[in-house]
Amino acid sequence: MTRREVLFFTLVLTLLGAGWGVTVPLTKIAVSTGFGHFGLIFWQLVIGSVLMAGLSALRGKGLPVNRFTLRVFAVIALIGTLIPNTASFQAAIHVPAGILAILLSMIPMFAFPVALVLRLDRFSGRRLAGLGVGLLGVLVIVMPGATSAMNAPTFWVLVALVAGVCYALEGNVVAKWGTAGLDAIQVLFGASVLGAIAILPVTLASGQFIPPQDLTGPPGQALMMAAVAHTLVYAGYVWLVGRAGPVFTVQVSYLVTGFGILWAKLILDEAYPPAVWAALALMFVGMYLVQPRPKAVLVPS
Repeated sequence: MTRREVLFFTLVLTLLGAGWGVTVPLTKIAVSTGFGHFGLIFWQLVIGSVLMAGLSALRGKGLPVNRFTLRVFAVIALIGTLIPNTASFQAAIHVPAGILAILLSMIPMFAFPVALVLRLDRFSGRRLAGLGVGLLGVLVIVMPGATSAMNAPTFWVLVALVAGVCYALEGNVVAKWGTAGLDAIQVLFGASVLGAIAILPVTLASGQFIPPQDLTGPPGQALMMAAVAHTLVYAGYVWLVGRAGPVFTVQVSYLVTGFGILWAKLILDEAYPPAVWAALALMFVGMYLVQPRPKAVLVPS
């Protein structure tokens, strides 16, 4: 890459990190008035589906539907949205947004052992050390002193980690079994549509359906903004991987965590005890150790 390209891609990466990071405090606001997690997930998927439909129309690409693509949509909807968002929305009620942002940095660290289990990667002592440092950061967060100072129950901190495990699994599953010839935008579009259809009966049966008119308040607006930001950032992330490569783009993890904490401070006025800053430092060290070297990828495509 030329120097101009590096500067441009760095700017794009920064915008993606800022956009991804702002979804963390927006999620906190969305759950602040008692909206059930199934209702929130349903509308998130509906909004994402509408945006993806428009993006697909602009790209001039349809959505192939057959038994192979439906299987891809189902798997991605389950481990990419339904399970992780159920955990995230419930944890967001009890855990500060800044802590949620820090825990997101565990995704590349979780991806490494999953890749080893699926035989997609080879053992590396350096990256194993990175995983260990990241887990040490989690332990610092759940220490009695830190959790009591932040009013973050240990149980819900651990529940929040479920999302990171799911996202790490998602990337490796795609690397292992592919996407039936679909590109990333088509996969997200199909998974959003199928996920919305699948979660609607559960939402209605659980009494958690949110009427459209109830989305006009601050929690509903926060949900819609988070859904729009997520869709646009995802599309931008896919574009950047294709232009700058996965090794460069994976560094967005640092920015998501950093911006997540910054947005939580600016929007929610959160403050953190010293233990949280120590955990953040450990997470950054862990990400640095676990990220792939140049000319390698964390999970082969």
